[in-house]
Amino acid sequence: MKIGIVCYPTFGGSGVMATELGIGLAKKGHQIHFISYKRPVRLTSYYKDIFLHEIGSFEYPLFEFPPYDTSLASKIVDVAMHEHLDVLHVHYAIPHAAVAYMAKQILKTKGIELPVITTLHGTDITLVGLDKSMSSVVEFSINQSDIVTSVSNSLKEGTESYFDIKKNIEVVYNFVDLDRFSRKENPELKKVFAPNGEKIIVHTSNFRKVKRIEDVIHAYSKIKDSVQANLLLIGDGPERRNAEELCRELGTCSQIQFLGKQDAVEEILSIADLFMLPSQNESFGLAALEAMACEVPVISSNAGGLPEVNIDGVTGFTCEIGDVDDMAKKAIILLENEDMLTIFKKNAREKALEFKKSLIIPQYEKIYNKAIQSVAEESKSLVEVTS
Repeated sequence: MKIGIVCYPTFGGSGVMATELGIGLAKKGHQIHFISYKRPVRLTSYYKDIFLHEIGSFEYPLFEFPPYDTSLASKIVDVAMHEHLDVLHVHYAIPHAAVAYMAKQILKTKGIELPVITTLHGTDITLVGLDKSMSSVVEFSINQSDIVTSVSNSLKEGTESYFDIKKNIEVVYNFVDLDRFSRKENPELKKVFAPNGEKIIVHTSNFRKVKRIEDVIHAYSKIKDSVQANLLLIGDGPERRNAEELCRELGTCSQIQFLGKQDAVEEILSIADLFMLPSQNESFGLAALEAMACEVPVISSNAGGLPEVNIDGVTGFTCEIGDVDDMAKKAIILLENEDMLTIFKKNAREKALEFKKSLIIPQYEKIYNKAIQSVAEESKSLVEVTS
């Protein structure tokens, strides 16, 4: 198949997942055409069946901001026509589902029927999508997609409760590359971050407010009173400055390192003892899954789809959103009990096996084929009616 994939190219979960999906599909012999405003961050190598089509920006004095939606729609039409796409898969509803609908209508006038699959990732529904200035367009766009998927049951249920959805939403979980994300012991690296044998706690995110970075720091300040541990914060974003200032206020700067964005995050996860993800909203929790694949137990909030990934009392613990005391208490229980920690590490890896690429990617292939067949049947019926 020739598959178009529209995504944001950033470190966010939707962009990461879309890129990994494209790579996985290309390795299975499909031709993948990424359509984005720059190269996705996870697309770091050359693949003979992967092509990138960057969206150009149109500058004109009348426009305060470049018209991204219009440029993207035009690029989709161009790629679909000249690369003969079989299907278009858009990730993150806003504005990609709406733009895909526009592109699809343009292509129809040229005699091209392009099936559209929309994957809902989380904040496109639970945060941005609920804004009254966006909600009607989001609802319409979802209903106009040929097939809609969600990355968790929680997000599916939330979408159906927030909007008047006419489409059946199929749950297809995010996945993890278990070859890349596996524990590879590195004593030298561990000694860099834990020179005196301290436990290592890790958090990784895009440092947005919804990730509640300050909760990680507050919980750590309680953990360190009972357990010798250092905290590594991976990523960057608008909340980093506030997080740095909080470290200074609490006097924990010497034990906390801000590592910024890291391409080889699996190397750091491989030396970690515990991962923390106290998010306000989390439709799935890809960062938690990647940690679990590296045999790192997770202390997380119970937001959204996190309990579908991080099983309370088995692969880690889930806590109420904002309950820093409980997060610290459960972290201490794990870090102080080596036998328990060893069991949880094993459990985390075993749970991650349920989300391996070889199980999830075929589900998308099946969806693509179903969408292509459905559109073909609709076109055939229309021809028969008109004739």
